[in-house]
Amino acid sequence: MTTRVTFVGHATFLIESGESRILIDPFLVDNPATELTPADVQVDTILVTHGHGDHIADLVEVASNTNALVVSMVEISRWLGEKHGLTNLHEMNFGGTVQLPFGSVKMVPAVHTSGLPDGSYGGLPAGFVIRFPEGTVYFAGDTALFLDMELIARAGIDLAFLPIGDNYTMGPDDALEAVKILNPKRVVPCHYNTWPPIEQDPAAWAERVNEQTDTECIVLGSGQTIEL
Repeated sequence: MTTRVTFVGHATFLIESGESRILIDPFLVDNPATELTPADVQVDTILVTHGHGDHIADLVEVASNTNALVVSMVEISRWLGEKHGLTNLHEMNFGGTVQLPFGSVKMVPAVHTSGLPDGSYGGLPAGFVIRFPEGTVYFAGDTALFLDMELIARAGIDLAFLPIGDNYTMGPDDALEAVKILNPKRVVPCHYNTWPPIEQDPAAWAERVNEQTDTECIVLGSGQTIEL
């Protein structure tokens, strides 16, 4: 089975693994990095790291269109059910693991905030460690650098997706330190250049990673894909 991850843009990813299609953090219509709309997306699973609009703006529409299973923090899951009538939901919390058709999904901490678009409490932000048959992938979500990444590293990360934009998340310096802690085989930067406050040079960051660590850094443009 082949697993492919496509960078949609900002912090949104589409994963194809066997017959499964997984969307991470649906942000499409107002995402300047993509022309995809909710109507273009056919998925069976949606993973949600936290409740900010640039991660869930199109979640309800995509989930309603596809009846995809939405995996999220418990507060977000209950908000989706009570406020938006969604029923195909799997609520989680830190440390929990769920077995899905494509592999296992473990919810891990992130250091950030997680208010929902209508002002509701969204619980705490999260990342995901996903074990596919071909390897283990870490989606950090929006996060600052934190020392418990040492524990996440013990999963043996083959591919990591880390924010580098600064201001709202780790910047390039702290993201480099995260790579040193996590020691993934490969890393892809995300959450940068969407708006002026998070403008960064991903090529320059990739050069630093490649020079200072044993990790291979790959910069993906919107619509580009990496295989496990």
